[in-house]
Amino acid sequence: MTVKQISVFLENTAGRLAEVTKILSDAGINLRAITIADTADFGILRLIVNDTGKALDVFERNGFTAKATDVIGVEVEDSPGGLHKVMQIFEEHKVNIEYLYATLERNKDRAVVIFKVDDIEHGLRIIKDHSLITVAGF
Repeated sequence: MTVKQISVFLENTAGRLAEVTKILSDAGINLRAITIADTADFGILRLIVNDTGKALDVFERNGFTAKATDVIGVEVEDSPGGLHKVMQIFEEHKVNIEYLYATLERNKDRAVVIFKVDDIEHGLRIIKDHSLITVAGF
């Protein structure tokens, strides 16, 4: 089971991220996870929202370059070593993780971590084989 992530390409200038959050807020779109990586000239904002289609439309109408990508949301024990257990399974089965980040979600005593892996089908198969719990959306 995958989750849709939106990647937004931003110029690395003051106020640009505030503009994005205002656009989402004005459209009634709720953030469920967010991370940003930057270089000297631009940033890549990655988000998971409650309405991907609407967010993509809002970004397009406001002149932002954005695209949707499949990622995997995995419930992880919210205790010392919880993430390591998942990482160890991925390592043993050669699941290549391109990046990961935590969400704003929490299910009881479990956190939700978003994984971008190079082979989604392989990652999902390993998750299923080890009875890890994925999330379908937020």
